[in-house]
Parts: sequence; C-alpha cells; structure tokens
Amino acid sequence: MPENVLSCLIFLPLLGALVLLLWPRPVGAWAKWLTIGLTFGQMGLATGLYLYFEKGPEAPVGVYDLASYQFVEQASWFEISLGRSGRLSAEYLLGIDGLSVGLVLLATIVLFIGAVASYTIEKLPRGYFALYLVLSSAIVGCFVALDFLLFYLFFEFMLLPMYFLIGIWGGERREYAAVKFFIYTLVGSLLILVVMIGLYLSVIDPAKTARQAGLILHEAEASPEIIRKVQAALSAKKIAPENQVYTFRMTAMMDPDNFAPNALLGKSASGFALDFRFWAFWLLFIGFAIKLPMVPFHTWLPDAHVEAPTPVSVVLAGILLKIGGYGMMRLAFPIFPEQAQAGMLVMGFIGVLSILYGALNALAMDDLKKMVAHSSVSHMGFVLLGLAALNSEGAHGAIYQMWSHGILSALLFLLVGVLYDRTHSRLISHYRGLLGAMPYFGFFVMIGFFASLGLPGFSGFIGELFTLLGGFGSAGLPGWLVAGGVLGIVLGAAYFLWALQRMFLGKLWLREASWRDKIQDLHPREWLMLSLLSLLTLITGLMPGLVFGPMSRSVEAWIQWIWGT
Repeated sequence: MPENVLSCLIFLPLLGALVLLLWPRPVGAWAKWLTIGLTFGQMGLATGLYLYFEKGPEAPVGVYDLASYQFVEQASWFEISLGRSGRLSAEYLLGIDGLSVGLVLLATIVLFIGAVASYTIEKLPRGYFALYLVLSSAIVGCFVALDFLLFYLFFEFMLLPMYFLIGIWGGERREYAAVKFFIYTLVGSLLILVVMIGLYLSVIDPAKTARQAGLILHEAEASPEIIRKVQAALSAKKIAPENQVYTFRMTAMMDPDNFAPNALLGKSASGFALDFRFWAFWLLFIGFAIKLPMVPFHTWLPDAHVEAPTPVSVVLAGILLKIGGYGMMRLAFPIFPEQAQAGMLVMGFIGVLSILYGALNALAMDDLKKMVAHSSVSHMGFVLLGLAALNSEGAHGAIYQMWSHGILSALLFLLVGVLYDRTHSRLISHYRGLLGAMPYFGFFVMIGFFASLGLPGFSGFIGELFTLLGGFGSAGLPGWLVAGGVLGIVLGAAYFLWALQRMFLGKLWLREASWRDKIQDLHPREWLMLSLLSLLTLITGLMPGLVFGPMSRSVEAWIQWIWGT
C-alpha cells in the first residue's frame, strides 16, 4: 500500500475536481469518465486498505489509543501562542481502526456507484462532476480524521456540494429541499462546533505540554512515564497556564486526565446549577442525530431524497447518513461515557420511535421514492438502538447495519431511478404487472425488497438481528421498548411486500398508454450497478465475518472504555 494511502483517498478526487474546474475547454463526456475513473481508484485503494488492515485476536484496537491505529499519518498543522492562556495546537492527523475501516470501504463503493449512475447527467457537467468529486473527498475525510477540527472541516465541507447538487440538478421543488437540508445540517454543525470549542478549552496535549514546559526537547521523547508525570502535574495545578498546549486530538479528549483543572468540560465541570458535560453530550448527540437522521430531526430527509437526482440520493442515503452514527461512536460516546450510560433509555426510545414512525410513514406512501426515504429513517433507527444498548452485540449490529443499509439503500434508490428515467413517474398506483414487462428489473427489485425487510441470507437480516440481540441483552433498555423494533420489522415487510404486489404482480397496466414503448428492461450500465450491490448484500449476508472481522477488537475496546472496565 502507498505510505500515505489515507491522504490519497482524500485528495485524489479533489485533484480531479481542480482539473475539471481549471480546464480551459468544454469538458464534454470525459468529465464523466474522469469521475468514474477517480472514484474507481478510490474504491481500489479502500479495498487494498481493507485487505491489508490487521485483523484477528492480536490486532491493534485503536479507539482511545493513537499508537494502535493503523495507517496513521501525522503532521503538525499549526500551533499558535495565546500568551498567558497557553498554546493552540491542531494536527493533520489521519488513521483508521475497526470502527472506521468498513465504513471507508462502504463510502468508496457507494461513491463509485453514484459516479456510474451520474453518466446520464447532461446539465452543466463541469459543475456537477466537480462538486461530486469535492463531496467524495469530504466524505472519506470524515471517516479517517482523528483531529476534531479536521473532522469538523470535512463535515462542513460536505454541505456546499450537496446543497448545489440538490438545488441545481434536483426536481421541481429542489430549491426548497436544498435550503431545508442546508439549514438542518448547519444547525447540527453549530451544535457540534459549540462542543468542539468547549473541548478545546478543556483538553491539553501532554506530549506537547511536556515539550513546552521543558521536560523534553521533542514530542517523540514523550514516554508513558513523562505523560503520566505531566498529567499528575496538571491535576495538581503545577503547570503554568502559558505552558499548557491545548489540542483537538480525539484520543486526547477521551482521556479525563488530559483535562485542565477547573476546565469547562472537566469531570467536575458545572456552573449555574448546570452539568456542562451533560449538555455537551446531548448537543453532540443532537448534532449527529440530525445527520443520521432520527425522529424528530428527520424531516429534511424525505424532501432531500425526493428532489435529489438519483445519483445524489444514492450517495445521501448510502453513506452521508452513516456519518451521524459514526460521529456518535467516535466522539459523543467515548468522550462522555458517563452521560452515554445515563442516556441509554432516552436514546433507545428515540431509536425505536424512529423505527416505527419511519415504517408507518413508508406504509402510507404512494410515491415509491418517498417510501424508500422513510424506510431509511426506520432502518437507521436500528443503528441508534444498537448504540444505545452499550454492549458488544448492539455495537457490532449498529456498524453492520450501517454497512448493510448503505448497500441496500443505494440499490433501492437506483431501482427507483431506473423506473423514473423511463416514465418520469414514481407513483406506485401508476403501475401493475411490471414483472412480465421488465423481468430482470423485477428480479433486482425483489432482491432489494426482501433483503431490506430482513430475509435471512442477506445483510439486512444480520444487522437487525444483532441490534435486537444487543437491545434485549442490555441492562439499560427494557424488553418492551426493544420489542417495538421487532414490530418495525413486521411493518417493513408490510410496505415492501405491498408495493411489490401492487406494482409487479398481475396483468400489465400502466397509467399512460404511451409508457408501453418506454418500459424496457435493464441497460448494461444498470446491470453493472445493480449486480454489484446485490452481490455485496448477498455475500456479506452469507459471510458476515467479512464485516465483523475487522471491527471486533475495536468494538470490544470501545465497550470497555465506555464502561470503564
């Protein structure tokens, strides 16, 4: 693997975007092929990353220990003297562990599929494909950044490309959907920003502080003994404020010994009868819950999906939503473990509410794309339910559900796009008997529907099974609450099977007679995309160890860290 493979994953598409924007002549069709080629290269690098990732019972754990992350890239970004207030330090810090390696691979697969699906885009191709490549860089950056400031910049960087991709290339109400998406996500970002600032004002980097205090000459000399010495001196208020180097490093924020005395978000932080750590946890949670999205922060999602072009819906559902769940696992829970424990019941309730609310809305939809959009809310509720369980089964299930939903939601939105491209109608009531007219299309629809409703043998079954196992096995979640998730699976079967029966079975009938000549079966490009996604959900459903294997050590370490064991 290249030495700086994570940087290559981030900057390869960004370089392509610059080429597109600076090219002096009309880009024509080669912009499409450049985007497909670069995202294919991203996927190839991520596949190599997954294959070379160290797995097994002796694999490094990552999570709270920077030394045990893999493929780490570290360089000083900037360090600023704040006079008597100390120094501000930020790093270009990248790395992956078991919590992120599968999601990096998922991101590149979905981005490649979205690039292939974008081949039919003819309107302003230079702008569309440049924005798509910028979005590709930002998404991967979120999954590999280990500096909170760097993560936040990538998180924010996704806003503008997605806003324009929906607002310019979307449907009739694209401006409304784009503004709604932007406002909701921006509010979530601001909540995260508030907590990031509070953490910066609270957390020091012990190695850099030791260097600044003259205990060592270089950070590389910071042995564990030196680190403990600095932390003890910090607790005893023996380090002058001007020698304290504050940091955005995520792993430093997870260690309570790195919090300065009387820090804003220290363990004993409170003021005006407020528990600052309590509010910081819930601000982070809401910020990521908007992105996930969870009820009642979900209302931007159906509008964004319905108005977005098919490739953007694929990327939005397939990978952008997962950044919400990943942010909770990487930041909210391990930095504020006591608050996560105290909030198990509330988070579990929100997860089950999202499962049921999304499923009931999907059951009521006549618009096929709206049905799939609301089903995403329901299926992502299982992610939060698994995280709220705070046990190994639930955490494994949550990550697996993010992987499974990424593949299946991309498949379902592509299938909706196939039909819409032919007739420009997404209404279920406008079709009957499509299976006879489009048998291959119907075959992939059945794979997508049955896999999504949790048929054993497909990935959807494994994700839901483990989140429910975690929920029922959790000491903090009552069984009656988790049983609501089981009801959500029943409702999922209802809306998928009802849509299948109404649209595909019986004698062919179309709302417009002119559609008969347009109803054609799959093209080779559609075959490629649908076959790849279908094989992935089948293979990982039959061999879940392909997803579970790399994550197990990190998940166990994550659970132990939260419970302090």
